[in-house]
Amino acid sequence: MLTSLQNPLVKQMRKLHQAKERRQQQLFLLEGTHLLEAACTAKCGIVTVCCTIAWQERHAPLWQQVSQMAQRVELVSPEVLRAIATTVEPDGVVATVERTSTPTPTFANLGLVLETIQDPGNLGTMIRTVAAAGAEGLLLSADSVDPDHPKVLRASAGQWFQVPIAVSPDLKTALCRYQQQGMQVISTLPTATQTYWQVDLRPPTLILLGNEGAGLSAALADLADHQVTIPQSSGVESLNVAIAAALILYEAKRQRRSGEWGGGSGE
Repeated sequence: MLTSLQNPLVKQMRKLHQAKERRQQQLFLLEGTHLLEAACTAKCGIVTVCCTIAWQERHAPLWQQVSQMAQRVELVSPEVLRAIATTVEPDGVVATVERTSTPTPTFANLGLVLETIQDPGNLGTMIRTVAAAGAEGLLLSADSVDPDHPKVLRASAGQWFQVPIAVSPDLKTALCRYQQQGMQVISTLPTATQTYWQVDLRPPTLILLGNEGAGLSAALADLADHQVTIPQSSGVESLNVAIAAALILYEAKRQRRSGEWGGGSGE
């Protein structure tokens, strides 16, 4: 059992709290039973699994499964596990997984494109929503939060392994390419003259959202085929970006299921 915080493996795993180290080691952290189960189901490249004796006893079948899949398994003390984890009270298991490059999603129906998203909780929530709404994937600008940030994975509730996620070094060029392939781009803008339910979202559609504070850059906002607003009561400045994504994704889902869209005043 590993009990020392000075153990080389413990030091290596603690470094993965930082984005720079995740890139250098080509590994990321996986925390908690639910995410580990999701990684096993997705047959990810699990490198190391560290767990407490109590966790091993509670999850014997999963322990047997990861013992066969992982390159290395270690029992660790609760103190060591807390040091490795990024959560305050980890549930007893932390793993490292191989960081693999992901191709740009093949959007043909419905997708989410995000510029300069900074909050990992927001990104994880949007990944979960993309999966729930049946969209094809998610494309991020290079200056967004790392997709494999530990909080992103936790907020995705396991859907991180099911949703195609890619980072684009040039979001404008990527969007233009999708438009040439026949996809419309919908962006949100507080000053837009039409609401999101007034736009026909039944054709192949990309929903484009921007930074939590600054919103979309002018270059990307102007690229959109339709600019829409989400109506809000007076005195409310803006909606959380993850909520905005959910509203528009589910409006697209509603229109496609019913075969109808508003097209009117939106009142």
